[in-house]
Amino acid sequence: MKQTLGLIVGNRGFFPAWLAREGREQVIAHLKEWDYDVVTLSTEDTKYGAVENWSDAQKCAALFDENRKNISGVVVTLPNFGDEKSIAYSLRNSGLDVPVLVHAFPDITTAMDPNHRRDSFCGKLSVCNNLKQFNIPFTLTSEHTEGVDSDLFQDDMKSFAAICRVVKGFKNLKVGAIGARPNNFATVRYSEKILESFGISTEVSDLSDILARAGKLKDNDAKVINRVKEIKDYIDTSDVPETSLVKMAKLALVLDAWIEETGVQLMAFQCWTSIQENFGVMPCTVMSMLSEKLIPAACEVDLTGGLGMYALQLASGKPSAIVDWNNNVDDDPDKAILFHCSNFPISLLEKARMRYGDIISSSAVPKDQAYGTCCGTIPAGPITLARLATDDTTGSITAYIAEGEITTDKFDTFGGIGVVQIDNLQDLLAFLCENGFEHHVAVNLAYTGDILYEAFEKYLGFDTYWHNA
Repeated sequence: MKQTLGLIVGNRGFFPAWLAREGREQVIAHLKEWDYDVVTLSTEDTKYGAVENWSDAQKCAALFDENRKNISGVVVTLPNFGDEKSIAYSLRNSGLDVPVLVHAFPDITTAMDPNHRRDSFCGKLSVCNNLKQFNIPFTLTSEHTEGVDSDLFQDDMKSFAAICRVVKGFKNLKVGAIGARPNNFATVRYSEKILESFGISTEVSDLSDILARAGKLKDNDAKVINRVKEIKDYIDTSDVPETSLVKMAKLALVLDAWIEETGVQLMAFQCWTSIQENFGVMPCTVMSMLSEKLIPAACEVDLTGGLGMYALQLASGKPSAIVDWNNNVDDDPDKAILFHCSNFPISLLEKARMRYGDIISSSAVPKDQAYGTCCGTIPAGPITLARLATDDTTGSITAYIAEGEITTDKFDTFGGIGVVQIDNLQDLLAFLCENGFEHHVAVNLAYTGDILYEAFEKYLGFDTYWHNA
């Protein structure tokens, strides 16, 4: 889906107005070329479609207010110095609560006469000063001034669009929790009330209700048969009994219906041991397929872990997984093994295959009641790790972010596995322990730490530690 951005073109009366006209045309052309929809004043609304006085600011604010449901962020561009107060009033009076990017055109030192100089370098400082006074948070471009034809500006727009997706994705968000957490996993407790105070509502269901609905579906139902085929097309099921696949298909159909009924955009699931004892499968593949379809599904009713998956997904546009910080790698202080049984989406697995849950079938239930895990290795390359949690002592949402690399190290074990290398990993692990963070962390195969930090800390109000900052 296309993102819609608001655009404010700044102008200052005693600077060359033709720069505002030309700059506006250039920015609009590039934004449309990069597949953004643009809401901005027309040349009929104001002089050159720019903002330079109180009247212009009122028109801009009204236009943005009319389009508030669509606008996910606002770009402020300064082809010349710009009128800082008018820009600030345009944003404040629009009532928008979205990210703002402040961009300034560069001067050319061979064109510094009164008819050509921009002074946008100076104007950007004045705009930012006023936004700070107006208590309007904003994002800066990588360099103080940037040409709109530059790769740098295009990259900054991609990052800003991702920040906007994260922020918009967390507005009026509905999340789902099915079943009770494992009794011993006090680590994944969370506060629904704190989430609600940040605009995140929780829908819950007892696991027995889900299993009862699945139990009513017939094995020969066309929907069940089609879903079994979909599962077989998704992952290698050659070692899995057909009866287990049929149960997974029923569970998947019921979860699809529940998600549609409740409107949740991510979920956390009670994945052991009740479902194995009462229904006879691991839900991992069903959850994997949801995550691959960009509906994050977290293990062990770790709802705030699911929020981390969701945030990473919004930032990168790719599926996320949830893993355990699980093992050291011999004596290498900067490496760790990331592991789960697993329910990783298939795009995060090499040589993916379905099998039974090795741990649960060795201690809790027979193997034939534990089919459904997704096994394989995380492909080598970039990775971002993120965790959200609710802090009842402060009434806040806390978070941490780290970037690293999945290495080519391989180990002979089961489940989903990958070796991550992170600079100064021991410092990060000490931070997690000292601040009581969970043993779960969400992962995504892209570098998005700067995007998440900007969205979390500046716009969403989450207390965030960025390990790589």
